[in-house]
Order: sequence, then C-alpha cells, then structure tokens
Amino acid sequence: MDEHPRPPQVVVLDVNETLSDMSPMAARWEDVGAPAHLARQWFAEVLRDGFAVAAAGASVAFATVAAATASRLLADVQPGGEEREAAVAHVIAGFGVLDVHPDVPDGLRALRASGTRLVTLTNGSASVAVDLLERAGLRDEVEAFLSVEDAPRWKPAPEAYAYAVRRCGVPAAEMMLVAVHPWDVDGAARAGLRTAWVDRRGTDYPAFLTPPELTVASLTELARVLDPAGA
Repeated sequence: MDEHPRPPQVVVLDVNETLSDMSPMAARWEDVGAPAHLARQWFAEVLRDGFAVAAAGASVAFATVAAATASRLLADVQPGGEEREAAVAHVIAGFGVLDVHPDVPDGLRALRASGTRLVTLTNGSASVAVDLLERAGLRDEVEAFLSVEDAPRWKPAPEAYAYAVRRCGVPAAEMMLVAVHPWDVDGAARAGLRTAWVDRRGTDYPAFLTPPELTVASLTELARVLDPAGA
C-alpha cells in the first residue's frame, strides 16, 4: 500500500454497519421474546435475499425484505396476526434510533475538512441515512444521500456504483467506496472505484474477493491516511 495514497475527490460511504452501530438491534429482538443472536442472522438474511433479487435483474425495497424476513424469523416466538406485526414493527423501528460508531464524527469531519466530498450510498432508504447523521450532528458534512432505490439494483451490482458515479459527476477512479463489508468493497472495485475496508474487529479479508486499496481500523484512521498533513 502506498504510504501516502492520492486522496479521492469523493468518498462514498456505506451506511448500515459502516456508519451505524447496529449492536443495539439485538435488544430489539429480545424485547419481543426472541434470542438476541437473531439480530445478526436477520440482517444477513435480508442482505442475502436482496442480493438474490438483484442477481435476477430486479430490485425490491430494503424495508420490504427486512419486514418479511423479521416476520418469518419471529414465527417460532410470536403468534400470527397483530401480535407478530407489532413485533416486526418494533424490530424495524430500531433503525430509527441507532447511533454512529464512535470514530464516525471525527472521521467524517476530518475528511470533509481536507476538502473531500462525502456522499452515502445505501441498500436501504436514503432517509434512514439522513436521520442517522442528523442525530449525530453530521448532516451537513455529507453533500448527498444516495440509495440503490434509484440505481435500480442493490449493491454490489455494478448499476448501484454507476448510479453514484453519475450523481457525483466525477470519474469512478476519483471515488473511493468505504465500507465494513468485503462484498461491497469487491463490488465497488469491479465497478472501477477505489476502495477502503474499515476493519474495526481485526478480521481477515476474504481471499477470493478483490482486495481493498486501503485497510483501516476506523474512519479517523482513514482521514489520517488520506490527509497526513491534516492529522
């Protein structure tokens, strides 16, 4: 890795898990009588089924997949009808109260202060990203909140990244996708974007996916790497 890589014109930020700390979602499942571990299984299955629809050449709203998957996973602990509908609503509402990871505020502010343009690109609703950063006092650091609902396929389909490139008006090679998800990094790299993998847990990157240009432990580290003079 270049010790001082050339800063991109635009940093494209994934939202769910990259910016948002989703660990409190486990308590939402416990609130409705389900085991906490279903939170991670649920999110993984939502992504899996959304990817499957994208691979078939179609698209579906994240909220639709999330609710249907939650309802199916709650079948063993909640009766049908209004009780399960209420439980699903309680789980999904957890997205609306999540906080950002501790490194996100300083990281985004440092990136923005260096002159880098910041946008988000999510498989979910753009409004969720807006609300997340609004709660964190970071709304004004981001110039655009993009969603694959307008792409029209979920990441990591190439159309999703191409949509971001069109919206930002710069070449793909001048944009850097930043995500905690290796599948997102791989998809962006295949679409011609530069990439940074945020590895907060010290895990191994899958050898069968396109490696990231940069690997960092936090967004603050990313800002230091891209602008060492501003650190």
